[in-house]
Amino acid sequence: MRKLFNLIVLIVTFAAGCSAVFAYTIDNALTESGVNKSAVSISVKNAETGKTLYQLHQKQPMNPASTLKMLTYTASVDTLGEDFKFKTELYKNANNEVYLKLAADPFLTTRDLEKLIGTAVSKKIVEPKHFYIDDFVIDSVEWGEGWQWDDEMNPLMPKFSSYNLDNNLLNVFIEPTSQGAPAQIYLAVFYPLTFVNLVTTGDINNVEFSRKNFITPDVITAEGTVKKQFVKKIPTNYPKRYFLLRLDDTIRDKNMEYYNGFKQAKLPKQNVYLVDSVEHELSLATNAILKDSSNYVAESLFKIAGGKFVNNTGSIDHAKQMLDAYIEKNKLKSADIRVVDGSGVSKNNLMTADFMTDFLVKESKNENLVNNLPIPSEGTLTDRMLYFKDKLKAKTGTLENVSAIAGYLTTQKGTNVAFDIMISDSNSNPADKKMLEEYILRAVYSNY
Repeated sequence: MRKLFNLIVLIVTFAAGCSAVFAYTIDNALTESGVNKSAVSISVKNAETGKTLYQLHQKQPMNPASTLKMLTYTASVDTLGEDFKFKTELYKNANNEVYLKLAADPFLTTRDLEKLIGTAVSKKIVEPKHFYIDDFVIDSVEWGEGWQWDDEMNPLMPKFSSYNLDNNLLNVFIEPTSQGAPAQIYLAVFYPLTFVNLVTTGDINNVEFSRKNFITPDVITAEGTVKKQFVKKIPTNYPKRYFLLRLDDTIRDKNMEYYNGFKQAKLPKQNVYLVDSVEHELSLATNAILKDSSNYVAESLFKIAGGKFVNNTGSIDHAKQMLDAYIEKNKLKSADIRVVDGSGVSKNNLMTADFMTDFLVKESKNENLVNNLPIPSEGTLTDRMLYFKDKLKAKTGTLENVSAIAGYLTTQKGTNVAFDIMISDSNSNPADKKMLEEYILRAVYSNY
């Protein structure tokens, strides 16, 4: 990459108004980078006029990775409204029956359940006849199409459902004992997991978890060494079970007398009154999706919006119907794209750079999107693109062999451009791909 680095230095000191020179610098960078040119797709357009400034394989469908979140988030908010809130509500009817209406709220915590049950007890609802759960907000499909089975232990990819709670993650505590002896492993709360403990007390913290989900999903093998106590997060393999265990704990702790189990039922439209509710603002999801690239939050919001669109239970099919309607309303040409999830995790997603920049041009005045994209030093750009400071607002995407970045850049001449760069190359390492992305953007910045 030394030659590519030298080209970066050169382009910073050499600004040419000629688009031919601009194209020449990018083409040479692609040659010098070692990244297969046919594996790179680029589209750069004037964000005000939509005029194409540079393009390469711009109509070639490629994997967008997490840059897809800009599209699915924007369509979701278009359907739900910017005043949308996640609302988990507790109701009671005249027959002394309680209904908990779930919202698939990705920010719901055990403490929120404690608030709801605590309010019920304070209102003398201490011996309900039945406790019903309305979980119809989204369906029970907990992972996306094409997601990789070996990511099942990845804390960045927990399952998602109506029963979202505590980020659908478990905190596993690992503590040293005496040198060379087995470590201690335990959970902060009860959840039916068995650990095959192969961790010993040693000189470093280096512990790996694995499980054969298709054989023994409740057995986890822990291997490695531990020097001092630390917490490792792992996804819950059954979010509904985790949720019901925490709800049951809360009922016991708040001295509510109920032992009959929880039944699924829709909240009646009449003859019920609200006991209490927990709300979380859309802004939390905005930050989590656009800045931190949360797959869990993106998937939950996408399905919730799909449910709102069809006025029924949210599903990926309903979410895609909602997205299609958004695309049609904005007169975007989608013949060459395919969206199968809300986060970009699946490699079955396909996007063209031309479509993405058309979308970004359409949304260039959308303050909710533009003002919440991370700038260098924020979110997934914490350690990247620092050269541009606040001139760059962009969403990144990374999967195995895939790197992408898309967003807006104010150039040295004050032009606001929309750009999309997608690289899908198995023969280059992630650092090379990201270096090439930065070079291309420096060329755009210097020449326009």
